[in-house]
Amino acid sequence: MTIAVIGGTGHIGSYLVPRLVQAGYEVVSLSRGARAPYRDSGIWKLVQSISIDREREEAAGAFGKRIAGLKADIVIDLIGFKLESVQQMVESLSGRVRHYLFCGTIWVHGPSVRVPTTEEEPRRPFGDYGIQKAAIEAYLLNQARTLGFPATILHPGHIVGQGWVPLNPAGNFNPHVFEILAAGEPLVLPNLGMESVHHVHADDVAQSFCRAIDSYSLSVGESFHVVSGQALTLRGYAELMAQRFGRRAELSYAPWELWKERQSAEDATATWDHIAHSPNCSIAKARRLLGYEPRYTSLEAVGESVDWLVEHGIVMTK
Repeated sequence: MTIAVIGGTGHIGSYLVPRLVQAGYEVVSLSRGARAPYRDSGIWKLVQSISIDREREEAAGAFGKRIAGLKADIVIDLIGFKLESVQQMVESLSGRVRHYLFCGTIWVHGPSVRVPTTEEEPRRPFGDYGIQKAAIEAYLLNQARTLGFPATILHPGHIVGQGWVPLNPAGNFNPHVFEILAAGEPLVLPNLGMESVHHVHADDVAQSFCRAIDSYSLSVGESFHVVSGQALTLRGYAELMAQRFGRRAELSYAPWELWKERQSAEDATATWDHIAHSPNCSIAKARRLLGYEPRYTSLEAVGESVDWLVEHGIVMTK
């Protein structure tokens, strides 16, 4: 059986493609060819790699046809961000694919209301990214439930893994925050530090796609959260990360309007996006129907990422 993975050398694909090969599938990895996978493995020698520019092909109305032309049994789409992009895929793959798995996001929920948030909660997304992903989810579920298109949607949280900077306890991606905690220096958090973030290791996301394939009859026409077992508050995250460095977190707090003035525009924008959402998602449905069980806690997943950053001199510890 052949599986085509669109975005195969990215964060999730770097873990997913080797898992699929080890499971006995023939794998075709499609990407722009701009970078190597995040994890080097001899397994990639067994993978057919195709360099393709999705945006350019879609603009010509050819991308969906190119994917259909591969005649893969299963298509995994890790980099679909616009509704019209996914519509082109569905139109091209209808009747030609056994299973289409799409990577969504917990951002489809917008601000948390009841936590942990389940997949049944009404969608209230904000921001173009979340709005587009929610529209794609609604479209795919309708296609699956009314027209029989075999779609499954997996919604990851804040993805972490070796090779990139994880979302930090200040709610942004500035690696200096980890250096502050490692040095035991004062760290100011926005508000009371009680907003939440919900990480997931890229390999656990990869696991969820494999389990959804294995649980075909239960996963088609459904969407699932794939995050760690528990979300973290910013305050708790900072305290636990400091402990990991052998330090005690020296935390203080500032009202949002004051806090943001002391940050770069990039960091303040990222923090606002995360604390305005404050995700805390349930994985009960994925556990029950797919047998999904995250290997990593949030702290373990982030810790692996930070260890890599330290080893490569991106985060300096004293």
